[in-house]
Amino acid sequence: MPEKTTRLRIRVAPGAARTELAGRQGESWKVRVNAPPQKGRANDAVLDLLAHRLGLARRNVSLVHGHGSRDKLVELRGVGRLEAERRLEAAS
Repeated sequence: MPEKTTRLRIRVAPGAARTELAGRQGESWKVRVNAPPQKGRANDAVLDLLAHRLGLARRNVSLVHGHGSRDKLVELRGVGRLEAERRLEAAS
């Protein structure tokens, strides 16, 4: 059986006062991270937060598109879309 894979749109606010999942923003999930947008630190903070909130190993959360942008596309391995949405709703 193939592993479930989901892609989520994320809108990131780097340099925030704290790192948190801030809820929905249109079709995207809003994430605030206290890491600066330098040398991939904000991207790493986003992926760490998502892995933690979704209960996934960090290696199963990867950035597919938007490395230098606030709007990102993240791939989640091992969880389906509905389950990912449910977990994020519960965590926000």
